[in-house]
Amino acid sequence: MNAYIDKPSQAWNLFTYLQFAVAAAMMAGGIFFLEASFAAKGFYAMSAIMLVSTTAAITKSLRDQEESKKLHNKLEDAQTERLLAEVSGPEAA
Repeated sequence: MNAYIDKPSQAWNLFTYLQFAVAAAMMAGGIFFLEASFAAKGFYAMSAIMLVSTTAAITKSLRDQEESKKLHNKLEDAQTERLLAEVSGPEAA
């Protein structure tokens, strides 16, 4: 059984990269033009970078968890099929 794996389109990938670039540029501009001390600007910049980093990490963790569940379900299905085949005997094959 070959399961269909839905892959994102090139247009969606381009959109997400552009969306990230625009958001990062807006954040950088906002921090740069902020009327605050250099230390405060540095704090906001580090916070923004950490937010992006942790967002990527949690997204990867959630994706990995979902992939793990899919593999676990496939293994359980295969074991069930094998048990059913053994119980049914050779006449079912």
